[in-house]
Amino acid sequence: MRSALIAFSGGADSTLLLAVAKEALDNRVVAATFQSPLNPPGLLRDASLIASHLQVEHITITVNELENEDFVSNPPERCYLCKRKRFGKLIGLASNKGLSVIVDGTQSDDAKEFRPGIKAARELSIRSPLLEAGFTKHEVRALSHELGLTSWNQPANSCLATRIPYFEKITAQKLHLIAKAEGYLHELGLGLVRVRYIEDNAVRVEVDPSKISYVTSDGMRERILEAMKKLGLVYVSVDLEGYRPGIVAQQERE
Repeated sequence: MRSALIAFSGGADSTLLLAVAKEALDNRVVAATFQSPLNPPGLLRDASLIASHLQVEHITITVNELENEDFVSNPPERCYLCKRKRFGKLIGLASNKGLSVIVDGTQSDDAKEFRPGIKAARELSIRSPLLEAGFTKHEVRALSHELGLTSWNQPANSCLATRIPYFEKITAQKLHLIAKAEGYLHELGLGLVRVRYIEDNAVRVEVDPSKISYVTSDGMRERILEAMKKLGLVYVSVDLEGYRPGIVAQQERE
């Protein structure tokens, strides 16, 4: 590739991609991160710090998926609707910057899951070098560690809409509740956390299985309940199976 625009979230996959693109293309690479109400807390800040460390030009694109009624209705193809719009903006940016290729951090394990966003990428000729090279998530983390990237052991994350079950309307209020609840749990030292929305006053918390006994211990349970009730939650359950990707949790719910 002569030059590239990287769809950059700051996660382990796109950080490795950006680091290698910088090595291969030097100043002919640009990173773009979306500012959106769907972002987990701190995503834009962390992405900016990583891009600065790698000495890559970093551009922020502001979007608001909540203005799209089709997306807000939360169908199973919500990711397709979101990615189609976002990739369209990247195409315009790449054209303006004179960049030849747009790439994202999709890797081979992603292709094994239900990811409608991959369809949008293929339709718009977005390249996925990690997927093309056959990289798995484990290999992404291993090479990231070898390269000294701080993202090598970063917990998996995803947009906040994945916490809301299909056909449950996506609203700013629900996203804010989820972000605040997960932010508090992160402050307690829990890296991998999902707060799954059930209804306005009820959520289900998923953590790494090794942390279940920690969050349900008497002292910690009381602290979490107190914080969650301040957010207006009445029912807070802990999933004894631990974290599963959003699509798996959704299918089990159905």
